[in-house]
Amino acid sequence: MTGSTEHSTTPAACCDAGADPAPSAPRLWTVEEHLADVLSGVGPLPAIELRLLDAQGCRLEDDVVAEGDLPPFDNSSMDGYAVRTADTEGATDAYPSVLSVVGDIAAGADDLPRVGPGQAARIMTGAPVPPGARAVAPVEWTDGGTGTGVAAAAMTAPVPDEEVRVLRPVADGAHIRRRGSDVAAGTKVLEAGTRLGPTQLGLLAAIGRPTVKVRPRPRVVVLSTGSELVQPGEPVGPGQIADSNSFTLTAAAQEAGAIAYRVGAVPDDADRLRAVLEDQLGRADLIVTSGGVSVGAYDVVKEVFESYGGGDRGGAAAVEFRKLRMQPGKPQGFGRIGDGAGVPLLALPGNPVSAYISFELFVRPVIRTMLGAPDVHRPVVRALCPVALRSPAGRRQFLRGRHSAADGTVEPVGGAGSHLVGALARADCLITVPEDVTELPAGSEVDVILLDS
Repeated sequence: MTGSTEHSTTPAACCDAGADPAPSAPRLWTVEEHLADVLSGVGPLPAIELRLLDAQGCRLEDDVVAEGDLPPFDNSSMDGYAVRTADTEGATDAYPSVLSVVGDIAAGADDLPRVGPGQAARIMTGAPVPPGARAVAPVEWTDGGTGTGVAAAAMTAPVPDEEVRVLRPVADGAHIRRRGSDVAAGTKVLEAGTRLGPTQLGLLAAIGRPTVKVRPRPRVVVLSTGSELVQPGEPVGPGQIADSNSFTLTAAAQEAGAIAYRVGAVPDDADRLRAVLEDQLGRADLIVTSGGVSVGAYDVVKEVFESYGGGDRGGAAAVEFRKLRMQPGKPQGFGRIGDGAGVPLLALPGNPVSAYISFELFVRPVIRTMLGAPDVHRPVVRALCPVALRSPAGRRQFLRGRHSAADGTVEPVGGAGSHLVGALARADCLITVPEDVTELPAGSEVDVILLDS
């Protein structure tokens, strides 16, 4: 193409030579691009040593190996009598084995009597098995040491020269929990990456571990922005609404495994928002906000967040605001604020449904990554939708739905509005309609993100 032809056919030829070119349309990010950018600078938090109860919900940094046996000694699993099995052979109600009681053994005892031929020792559950004994006869198999020949329902206090009648044979090793039968010394009991719940913490305590090295739960600060927000229980004046986002997002962060701090609503005041952020930075591994990311005249969130620059970011704006090819949740913000590398911050839209879906897609994976969890993303399944669906061109639609695993179907719940919290509360999944699809006929197969996994 010649120069004269180019100048005669382009709009720029109509402008002055020094005029600025027409601004290009802002980039629309895909969901995958935004998520990849968000996760690119996030990794598991540094491992720390925590006391057991403080480690609940965390994941082990290293394998745990038992240093000793569990149980650490042979002990009784029943209240009864420690006996030699040879002394009980052939015992019946009519012809019981009559044994001399040489002592009592309670749980925690360390001075144990020896059980010789024709002898027995009264023993409690968990007490160490004395030398010479080969089994434990449950008290229900005896006369209880009363000498009356009638089985006792409970153990009685010892008496001088007491005898006990054993009314049936006792097999070798019966009712004895052997040393190391649960866990042998040197056994790997928990693998690195294991999430510590009540039973895992109980095992650690049982093998004598007071602390454990884990990936800690991230501390997530949640706040809503907007002068129109009031707290639940307060009077709602004209133009005001109750702040639901901070409760939804805080609960979602806790459910994802974080330690979440709900700050509540911050009015549209730059100085106030900046002060709240400065106050919260010291206890945050991640900050999540909702509201103020659109193009409204009173949105001060961008003004405040973009003022956090410098440090390791070379003076660039701390938080970048962008538009995504999705609905709901098109406006998003992401970056870091604070000194040095800064604290990751995700700025979500203010509409309740948009905020929650944005959390599921972007914030939850960050929390799971910080935890070192293997399951960063919610599971996705395919399901048949019995109703027709419509979606805007160029946007990935996330519809709220109810999924039935029994018949592999999913149905939308409520409409597509980003304010419909009633429908959101009834949903257990998100139905995904791709960007290049505007209509799906009834009976189509769709991707479903399971929220109750």
